Amino acid sequence: MGQTPARKAAKAAGGQPKKRPGEAQRAAAKQAQAAKKTGGGKPAAKKTVPLPRGAVRAAHPGTCSACLKDYDKGTVITKVAEGWGHRACAPRRPSAAERAFARNKARIESGETFRSQKASDWRLGSSPSSSRPAR
Repeated sequence: MGQTPARKAAKAAGGQPKKRPGEAQRAAAKQAQAAKKTGGGKPAAKKTVPLPRGAVRAAHPGTCSACLKDYDKGTVITKVAEGWGHRACAPRRPSAAERAFARNKARIESGETFRSQKASDWRLGSSPSSSRPAR
């Protein structure tokens, strides 16, 4: 078996070559190096997940004003009818498109959109261009 250059040099100098550390010592050294890289052995900080719009984490325990159940400190809460509560208890807010659709539907059902328009002057069996009187 060949000797490493370090062993050859140590043998020529008349001293004992350095022994490689055992498996347990190498594992301990690796753990120490890993601890230095992660901040001195402190546990890694939790990654915070961004909260949905309009939601906050509860600063202290409380009671949901919608369902009257308790929530703990740190629970994600949002504004509900008369205060703060669980996100699931808050009514879902419709999107802009849904609001516009509902508004237009209500106008059509009430007849508002057609009241202000004048009656058609099309004559039965004629084209629109021939329906208006000549100037």
